[in-house]
Amino acid sequence: MNKNLGTKLAVSVGILVVFLFGIIGIPKNWSGQGLLTAITDRVHLGLDLKGGTHLILQVQVDDAVRAETENAVERLKEGMRTGKINYADVSQLDPVNDPSKVVVKGVPPESSSDFRSLVSGRLPEYDAVSGAQDSWIVAIKPAALTELKNHAVTQAIETIRNRIDSLGVSEPVIQEHGLGQYQILVQLPGVDDPARVKDIIKSTAMLQIRQSFGGPYPSQQAAMSSGTLPPNAELLPGSNRANRNSEGGSWYVISRSSAVTGRDLRDAQPTKDENGQPAVGFNLTQDGGQKFYNFTSAHVNDSLAVVLDGKVESVARINSAIRDSGIIQGRFTDQEVADQCMILRSGALPASINYLEERTVGPSLGKDSIRAGVTAAIVGLIAVLAFMLVYYRGAGINADLALILNLIILLGFLGFTGATLTLPGIAGVILTVGMGVDSNVLIFERIREELRNGKTPPSAVEQGFSHAWVTIVDTHVTTVVSAAILFLFGTGPVKGFAITLTFGLLANLFTAVFVSRMIFDWVLGRHQRGEALSI
Repeated sequence: MNKNLGTKLAVSVGILVVFLFGIIGIPKNWSGQGLLTAITDRVHLGLDLKGGTHLILQVQVDDAVRAETENAVERLKEGMRTGKINYADVSQLDPVNDPSKVVVKGVPPESSSDFRSLVSGRLPEYDAVSGAQDSWIVAIKPAALTELKNHAVTQAIETIRNRIDSLGVSEPVIQEHGLGQYQILVQLPGVDDPARVKDIIKSTAMLQIRQSFGGPYPSQQAAMSSGTLPPNAELLPGSNRANRNSEGGSWYVISRSSAVTGRDLRDAQPTKDENGQPAVGFNLTQDGGQKFYNFTSAHVNDSLAVVLDGKVESVARINSAIRDSGIIQGRFTDQEVADQCMILRSGALPASINYLEERTVGPSLGKDSIRAGVTAAIVGLIAVLAFMLVYYRGAGINADLALILNLIILLGFLGFTGATLTLPGIAGVILTVGMGVDSNVLIFERIREELRNGKTPPSAVEQGFSHAWVTIVDTHVTTVVSAAILFLFGTGPVKGFAITLTFGLLANLFTAVFVSRMIFDWVLGRHQRGEALSI
């Protein structure tokens, strides 16, 4: 008996030490302030406690659909040229209202079979339906369209997460927002410059290197002085950085096709240009470098434009062939260079985004929330501990020790896992205290009932734990199932509540049954025969 009790005591003390380490780690000093700092370093605070920025973003999934059908237009043109299928025109049917469809005009009836084969071979995710006057409507299949839109949201989440991680934001929440279609929830605890973060998140960072035919022009009318643009050319504005030293805007005549794009990018790092000014240096992949070399070899002495997000950042003369690296100049500040490099490395967003909601929680409000939550937890805990001591006398000490160990295990779990503690998480801690007391009440009342029936204290304790066990497991399992549903369908703070509650219940099973029974066994081992049990 004593050997078994010693083993249980060793296990309990070992678990206590492990989870105490999870709470405080190894403090730099053991003063009160040092311990508080150690706890805050291990247990991360959520947005509602630490302060920060809460954003809901709307992904414009039609942009991704539009980009897909633009590629389909080019693939159809190339396929019809290769297959020698005559046609009059290939374009998007309605790029604004219905970007999922492409219209092909002027396909001779005798080429219908070849055209169907072309679509099924090159565009298997599209359906082709013949229309009037030798035209065809090529549309993305419904299942493929849904998958494309969902993938755009998933890719946007990953891109935003990469950008936020590069900023060093601690414990951000970036996930699909279940309350709206194609929406993303972003919570950034401790962010002190939300405007910069919003610009970084929203930037599509689509890098394109194109040929420049002329510019800068002070206006669109000046650029169109000849009345027409060269074939395969368009007008693009200069960026805000490019216009810093000009009174008005600037416009450039740029080729529609790109020599290389951001997809060919391998890395981007801050650097300096020939004048010692901050610039963005980039390196291309092997395939991208070969494309860049072929382009610059064919356009020596021509002009090259670097286009970011549809705006011209800089224009340079091609003096010789360039293979795998380059520099983006544009009157950048050091901070802008760092941000652009980070955005380019994280990749371009698959679609533009709009901000539907923005809330900022100040750190003072977070401190008030912490103070109120901790005060509620401490007052509730003291009231429960006092009640157990008054109502159950000596056995109340048993329950109080088990309850304190339960809280240590729960906070240690938060420290070990790096979980974020929010106000709902504090509510989960308080609820765990209540569930822990509930388990002890079930056990103690069962022991009292056995004592009233004439059982000896050892027998009453044995019967009390064995009979109350089934009820305790039943109540805990049903609560854990409810918490699992909250975790599966809830958002960040609700998930935090579910996780805290679940682990607290598992810890309670250990403390209310294992630890409490060990204490009873130790008390009974010191009792004289016939001595009453204080309960």
